[in-house]
Amino acid sequence: MAALALTRENFVLHKLQSLTGIVPVGFYMVQHLLLNSFALAGEDSFNGVISFFDSIPPHVLLLIEAVFIWIPLLFHAIYGVLIIGRAKPNFLGTKYGWSQNRMYFFQRVSGIVVFFFLIVHYAMTTGSKYLNHTSVYIQYAHWHQLMSGPKGIAWMLFYLIGVLSASYHLGYGIWNFCIRWGITIGEKAQIRVQQFSLVVFVALTVIGWATLFKFMSGSGPNVSSESPGAPRMGQVGPKTTEVSFTRQPV
Repeated sequence: MAALALTRENFVLHKLQSLTGIVPVGFYMVQHLLLNSFALAGEDSFNGVISFFDSIPPHVLLLIEAVFIWIPLLFHAIYGVLIIGRAKPNFLGTKYGWSQNRMYFFQRVSGIVVFFFLIVHYAMTTGSKYLNHTSVYIQYAHWHQLMSGPKGIAWMLFYLIGVLSASYHLGYGIWNFCIRWGITIGEKAQIRVQQFSLVVFVALTVIGWATLFKFMSGSGPNVSSESPGAPRMGQVGPKTTEVSFTRQPV
């Protein structure tokens, strides 16, 4: 039976895989990008969001992340890989070159990209925070130094592709979800949801990319990679204040 479950489509698991992609994983992605966009208002606004989550008891926050994010995400990703392994694209070199077939194909391809993207992203951010018991790895100054440092272009491209893939995967995942759950049965309904999916894809991409370019520029009245007490990338420790006899602190 175990071999059968891995080689034949399971109706219930397939439904759950589609559902978890919207709730809670899709919802989490939207709020994650929106909270990250606080960086557009400056360093204090972005770090204020981090301070809020830091105020939650660590064991409570970890429990929430595990139950509502990582367990559903792992199920969605692992079962999605099984689906991709069994899928056979039917628009390459065939007469079935419809836009919906291409959307479905690229939605699966984007899922693979997002899978590896999230592994690296988690290791660099939340994983590093928990391992080192400090939020320095997710604060504004760290992101600015990462995106504007010697390897900034490479990291920028990595995150641009990651955000683009994740936005596409969710946007057209909504279209696929509505079809799979029988929400959009008629052709007109499917077209409307397809248009909505395009809006979601573009909107999330713009928000994510704008935040990344803000990190790279670091522009703002209270942002400076050389500001006193700002943690340098890879540096862990309390803030220190330097006294200068030639320049008064602001």
